[in-house]
Amino acid sequence: MRRAPHRIAVMGSGSWGTTFAKVLADADANAEVVLWARRAEVAAEINEQHTNANYLGEIRLPGNVSATDDPVAALQGAELVILAVPAQSLRQQLGEWGQAIAADAVVVSLMKGLERGTDLRMTQVVAQVLGVSDDRLAVVSGPNLAKEIAREEPTASVVACSSQETADWIARSCTPAYFRPYTNTDLVGVEIGGIVKNVIALAVGICDGMGMGDNTKATIITRGLAETTRLALALGGSADTMAGLAGLGDLVATCSSPLSRNRTAGRLIGEGNTLDQVAEKMTQVAEGIKSGSAVQDLAATHGVEMPITAAVVAVIDGRVGVKDMARLLLERELKSEEIH
Repeated sequence: MRRAPHRIAVMGSGSWGTTFAKVLADADANAEVVLWARRAEVAAEINEQHTNANYLGEIRLPGNVSATDDPVAALQGAELVILAVPAQSLRQQLGEWGQAIAADAVVVSLMKGLERGTDLRMTQVVAQVLGVSDDRLAVVSGPNLAKEIAREEPTASVVACSSQETADWIARSCTPAYFRPYTNTDLVGVEIGGIVKNVIALAVGICDGMGMGDNTKATIITRGLAETTRLALALGGSADTMAGLAGLGDLVATCSSPLSRNRTAGRLIGEGNTLDQVAEKMTQVAEGIKSGSAVQDLAATHGVEMPITAAVVAVIDGRVGVKDMARLLLERELKSEEIH
């Protein structure tokens, strides 16, 4: 059995990266968890105050979490590397410091997006740029709203890797009293569930911003799960995964919570804000806005019908007004509710 990692690098000090560093540090007080922060002042705050106030308020980080603005220093000697940077910047970031990742390190993605232009999942980008083998490449995904976890509210998640042994090792490394990771070898399904739910959450948020009720939002969530499942199956994922934490669980949390960035962005759009105004009012990226067109392209490539995704992308691109989104969905040809 592989021993617990002594040094862990978390690349990205946003809300989820910082929270997951806390999870790892709380899981093993002997682990050295190093956060890479792009800005020196954030690294200094984490080291001196043990907080990252911009994202997590006054929540204190464990003493075995430190930070640096030097990515190579963060990666030095790390046996487990956690990637928590914005999805659309991953390729560039890996080009700048990816070679500092140890040849035998396990790499875990916390990111939930598709790369625009290539339609690649984040683990595919890592494999393409760094040549990391499948048994050392994993993803953590599920109903994981960062602030709730940082407050140590009980939460479950999924660690997915093609190697069950690697998935088990990662899970043992991130199991404090308040965070329970399940394991899964369906990397594709887990990753797709986390990607598409952001687009569906935008749709729910748009409906919320327009003042629509729970019937409408429940319809979007349910049919959103159906189109997410269709895409996952087309890519080789499992329907069981879509019924679990990384599918239904993540979708419900993201579509229901005011803490959700994508739901919040959708609500602002539904209230009549432009994308520039939405960006000004939010402190973090709503990944569904960035990845929506890539999801639609991937679906088209595999012949998968995703009407909610298509409607959201049309709104984001300015081809359709928010008031016309419901009409696009309701005027479609009548059909069976079956997924296939």
